[in-house]
Amino acid sequence: MPAPVSPWLKLLGLLLIHLMLSPAHADSLLAMAERSGNFTQFIAAAKTAGMIRDLREQGPYTLFVPTDQAFDQLPESQRDTLKTDPARLARVLRYHMIKGKVKVTEVKPGKTASVEGSLLTLTSDNGMVSVNGARVTESDVTADNGIIHAIDRVLMPPDE
Repeated sequence: MPAPVSPWLKLLGLLLIHLMLSPAHADSLLAMAERSGNFTQFIAAAKTAGMIRDLREQGPYTLFVPTDQAFDQLPESQRDTLKTDPARLARVLRYHMIKGKVKVTEVKPGKTASVEGSLLTLTSDNGMVSVNGARVTESDVTADNGIIHAIDRVLMPPDE
């Protein structure tokens, strides 16, 4: 007759099975953007705008994140103005966000509302996706609370 199995051993076995069957933890939008290393200016802007909690805990969101090179293309005067006006900066950053988690392959061409409230125009042509003419250069960086698509320029809300 086999020896009885300890209840702790049974519990450990169930825990291991659960861990093996659970999906991998992907971290927050903020953590994934930080890990990329190509969104340092976006992260700095989010800190200035008071949006870190949104990127860490809220969502799900799809973020169209301008790369550091995209931020560098903004005129210096415009960058300085945004850095000194957190409310305006938050509005610009929210214009880069839509509700939900949309992979590039799921993009439906047409107008969609940004979290800021203004409409964005999404296009998809033979797998090349753009938002308001800004090209997606890296796609489907998945996080627990959303997904990131890198874009090649900073988007401005219509009345900016």
